[in-house]
Amino acid sequence: MAVAEKAAPKKRATSKKKSDVTSEMWLDWYELMLRIRKFEEAALRSYGQQKIRGFCHVYIGQEAITAGMEAALQEGDGIVTAYRQHGTAIGRGVGTKEAMAELYGKKTGIVKGKGGSMHFFSRENKYFGGNGIVGAQIPIGTGIAFAEKYKGTDNLCVTMFGDGAARQGALYESFNMAMTWKIPVLYVVENNQYAMGTSVKRTSNVHDLYKIGSAFDMPSEPVDGMDPVAVYEAVKKAAAHIRSGKGPYFLEIKTYRYKGHSVSDPAKYREKTEVQEFKDKDPVKMAEARILEEKHATEEQIQEIKDKIKEEIKAALKFAEESEYPSAEELYDDNYIGDYPFLE
Repeated sequence: MAVAEKAAPKKRATSKKKSDVTSEMWLDWYELMLRIRKFEEAALRSYGQQKIRGFCHVYIGQEAITAGMEAALQEGDGIVTAYRQHGTAIGRGVGTKEAMAELYGKKTGIVKGKGGSMHFFSRENKYFGGNGIVGAQIPIGTGIAFAEKYKGTDNLCVTMFGDGAARQGALYESFNMAMTWKIPVLYVVENNQYAMGTSVKRTSNVHDLYKIGSAFDMPSEPVDGMDPVAVYEAVKKAAAHIRSGKGPYFLEIKTYRYKGHSVSDPAKYREKTEVQEFKDKDPVKMAEARILEEKHATEEQIQEIKDKIKEEIKAALKFAEESEYPSAEELYDDNYIGDYPFLE
């Protein structure tokens, strides 16, 4: 039986100067974005081979968000997000072997093969999921942030959701509570333009989602989600505001998913020209071009990163395929069971 390699908790910077985007940061961003891209491409292939079953939502096109965001957070900050979450989990420090094994439903997965694509969790990395119910993570993240305030830390909780979840009533209740109690929560809507197959423009009269925050006097702004620098600077600014005790911040990070809502979605509701428009701003390719243009690294160093990631994903697939499935006896392990005498 294959044994999972426990991923070390992701080390995050505690502070960075306002204009300090270094060569090291660029290379870290590129490596992380490429790791996520190749992981997701491999997951799609495995799904097509019926090695992965159930729901599967890939992060291809949105990699710059987690890259820039993680660089701006400090160790101790938490993250909770929705079901399109493999990339966010990997950005937190979840190993690609554990992540792939989870997609395969194997006992060496990050949650022992019981969560699948939508329900990763890593306590040591302060990663609180992966949540399958649309918008359910918004009050959860608000509560996690309230706990940090209650304990007197200077940590925050990044609470991420999609543009579809921005229409949920739980968002408005959470926003109101967070502003009233000055809860240290950073709300991030990953606006990839479509809630399943429905465009933002068809769901509300408000197309610029960051404007929702104005109803609560919550500081809010739009961000270019295809650029890790823009994400980094915006999250850094928001985090400083939150840590100063002024309460929550809301970022609308505008991005795009190249694939359908899930693997079962052919995405015929989009024009090919629209998809190509965003592919022309592909975060992985743009990062590579900028690294070479600004001489942060050589072509040889870039190739070394590509070779490293190729071997890492190959090893993750091998690990997942060789791992065992959980036994039937483990079905009720790790579940919360209340004290209900009438069920005995």
